[in-house]
Amino acid sequence: MVRNVGVIGLGAMGFGMARSLLRGGFQVHGYDVRKSALEQLAAENGIACDTPAQLAQHCGVLVIVVVNAEQTETVLFGPNGACDSLRPGSVVLACATAAPSFAASLAQRLAERQILMLDAPISGGAARAASGELSMMTSGVPEAYAKVEDVLAAMAKNVYRLGDQYGTGSKVKIINQLLAGVHIAAAAEAMALGMREGVDPAALYEVITHSAGNSWMFENRVPHILEGDYTPLSAVDIFVKDLGLVLDTARSSKFPLPMSAAAHQMFMMASAAGHGKEDDSAVIKVYPGIGLPGAV
Repeated sequence: MVRNVGVIGLGAMGFGMARSLLRGGFQVHGYDVRKSALEQLAAENGIACDTPAQLAQHCGVLVIVVVNAEQTETVLFGPNGACDSLRPGSVVLACATAAPSFAASLAQRLAERQILMLDAPISGGAARAASGELSMMTSGVPEAYAKVEDVLAAMAKNVYRLGDQYGTGSKVKIINQLLAGVHIAAAAEAMALGMREGVDPAALYEVITHSAGNSWMFENRVPHILEGDYTPLSAVDIFVKDLGLVLDTARSSKFPLPMSAAAHQMFMMASAAGHGKEDDSAVIKVYPGIGLPGAV
């Protein structure tokens, strides 16, 4: 019998996850605020739903791949939200990057309705989402894992089980975002210095990606700069949010994070200059007079 799985949020990551589930033999119901995403899902043999509530009527597993805690709250508990339509024993996979305290609170509220949850942030980018090779940083009770092992296997290459305490998955994701944000900011700074000093940027990229200074973010994001293409796969404002969560988490225990704070300020500067909706590699635009490729 084909299992029904719902995916709420059909952006770059969510749509890839929906495709992986379809390829895995699941019947995928999807919801997104963008009509074009729903039309594309229907064209690929998924079922487009008009509201989260409609989607939840058919699905015992719900994968929420939205941007933040506020959007998670809305699709579950807002008007036409999914929560009232979910049957007892259903499982929610909360994939948004959010504060650990939000994950713990959300799990408790769902448990009061006899709905299970996994705190399940994701990493890997759009390409790995589409190929079913994500990393998932999960925490939750064994009963929830038992009900969704096949769903997790269809979406992820690495499913890290980090214990039964809700919020642990979110803590690990926040630390991952600390590194991701700092690495993008550092990559932008390195490329900006090279351009300022007259080094050919394509040659600089070639050398660094074969040297000890390379990072996954340098290798992945610098081509966007070289091509002058800032179409957002992950936006500047995502790292304004995520590094803000990093700093908020550390602030609560008075733990210093000077590199994270500096990177956060760079993303804030880029956002304030009007680049918030552009690809996160657009953080390089905070550096003046460097002659970026594709700049008018």
